[in-house]
This record gives sequence, structure tokens and C-alpha cells, in this order.
Amino acid sequence: MPEFDPDRTALVVVDMQKGFCHPDGSLYAPASGDAVAPCVSLAERARDAGASVLYTRDVHPEGQFEGNHAYDEFERWGEHVVEGSWDAELVEELPAADHVVEKHTYDAFHETELEGYLDAHGIDDLVFCGTLANVCVLHTAASAGLRDYRTVIVEDALGYIEADHEEYATAHAAWLFGETAARDDVAFAAES
Repeated sequence: MPEFDPDRTALVVVDMQKGFCHPDGSLYAPASGDAVAPCVSLAERARDAGASVLYTRDVHPEGQFEGNHAYDEFERWGEHVVEGSWDAELVEELPAADHVVEKHTYDAFHETELEGYLDAHGIDDLVFCGTLANVCVLHTAASAGLRDYRTVIVEDALGYIEADHEEYATAHAAWLFGETAARDDVAFAAES
């Protein structure tokens, strides 16, 4: 059972936005909607224990991918979570966060202030939940692992398109760079 020191731990809730989690969203997946309540529960537990709570928000400025050589999320997924849109807003159920990271790629460390924030706050351990398991959660968690953060993905607080996507993401993470845990097995020291 993984136990975390709240003073050195952040819960990172990845991309729980209306575009992914609400039935009217541009890239809605039912499992992403189902992940809202587990992510909210984890955020409340982390906050109550004194751990940091961080949200990532995937945001794409108009024209972001115009002129790109190869990386074009709009070509792959269609237009989604465009800057300033309803689609890009976080779901309303989430409690207040200590910090929100706006990202423009699958990886919340890529050209953002996330690593600086974590280092400035003495955070070594990261607990991940959110959506999509095999896209933004996996790429951000892998990036964290490569930066020497303890990385734990909460396997029953993830959104996905297909169940085997979630299974792949958690198996890959546990094999290559981190750990996985069930929500009920994540313990913050103040809860013990």
C-alpha cells in the first residue's frame, strides 16, 4: 500500500475538462465522465491530508498546429478544447486546486511551469489520475518518472476510450517507470 508524506506529495489530476468528461464535449468518452467522482474524491482526500492538489488543463490556441511538420492533434482528434471555449473548462465538480497547469501537448511537463512549481514546493512524489489513461496521463506520468519523481498512477480513477487502453497504460507504467495503485490503497500520512 503506497503511503505518501503530504508535505512532499502532489495529486496531479489530468485534464478533467468538459470536452472530455461531459456528454456534450467534443472528445467525450463515457469512462472519462465516470472518472470525475473518483478524481474528486482523491482531490478531497489529498487536500484534507495537506498534500498539494494540481490540475492540468489541455488548451489549444486557435491555429496552434498550422504549419507544424508532424505534430497535429487536430488532424488526429479533430478540433478540441480550444482556448477560451466551454470545452476547455475544468469540470465544475472539482474542488479548488493549489495550482492549474495549462498545457498544449499530451505531456504536462512540456514547455510548462510544472517542474518549477514542484521543485519550488519540495514535491518528490506524484499521484496521477484523470484522462485519457493512455494519452495525457501516461505521457505526463512517464515524463515525471524520467525526471526522478516517484510516480504512481491510480488505476481506478482514469478515463479512457477503450478498456484495453487503460490496461495498457497502467501495465506500461508499472513495468517501465512507476507504480500503480487502487484508490483505496493510496494513503496520505495524515490519514494513517
